[in-house]
Amino acid sequence: MAVWIYGVFLLISSCLCYKPVVLIHGVMTGSGSMEMISHRIQEKHPNTTVYNCNRFENWSSLENMWHQVLEIGQDVANISAQHPEGINLIGYSQGGLIARGIVQTFPNVSVSTFISLSSPQAGQYGAGFLHLVFPGLVKESAYELFYSRVGQHTSVGNYWNDPYHQTLYETYSVYLPYINNHIASAKTTDFKTNLLRLKRFVLIGGPDDNVITPWQSSQFGYYDANETVIKMQDQPIYKEDKIGLKELDKNGKLHVVTVPGINHFNWHMNVSIVDDYLLPYLD
Repeated sequence: MAVWIYGVFLLISSCLCYKPVVLIHGVMTGSGSMEMISHRIQEKHPNTTVYNCNRFENWSSLENMWHQVLEIGQDVANISAQHPEGINLIGYSQGGLIARGIVQTFPNVSVSTFISLSSPQAGQYGAGFLHLVFPGLVKESAYELFYSRVGQHTSVGNYWNDPYHQTLYETYSVYLPYINNHIASAKTTDFKTNLLRLKRFVLIGGPDDNVITPWQSSQFGYYDANETVIKMQDQPIYKEDKIGLKELDKNGKLHVVTVPGINHFNWHMNVSIVDDYLLPYLD
């Protein structure tokens, strides 16, 4: 009888264990900026293993997006191999766009839940936060830098999406139009197939972000040619189901979460955000 009870206890205990979590930081920051999230997850979900990415910190976070995806992605693949039951992935700001690139590129990475925390999933067209890196840069002329061979060596240039210069965007941008399947490539089918393997895809953003521009980009909404925001459901990426968003949505796997009152630099520093909008999605 005692043996049977012990066996039941072990079964229940194993069911209460949460999958490991991988965190990917934003641009011009590092793993230290994600420590609060890491500590809170471990506090509220004891014994959860958290891997906090420490690659491409600070200035090196401006390196080309594909370089970061492939390097960090290999780390995530190694972690995933240790946890065949699957992992949870959280990317903040630019880190969320890197994380999506990893999910779409690495078929051997088994991600259960992917949470994109205020990330420019449809691109960026606001330069206010870039003044420390590119003094004097304004959004109207930023394309002159970013839509060039030199500009494409920068991470921001890889997801700069100027609604007034779409031909240049399609000509020069080497990252965003490809992982969004806006431009067809040899990896088009893989990009969609791999994203559809997710159990949950959570898109978190809010109207008071003041950095991701438009803020709806965090939920795949974006500007049209007149700088009017078109919501995700009316975008070709969703309507034509280019990467699987529509299918994920139909199957209840796409979660769009809008949180007002949060500035971009507070998403990963706010305990309430972790408790109310991250923890409930971790399995």
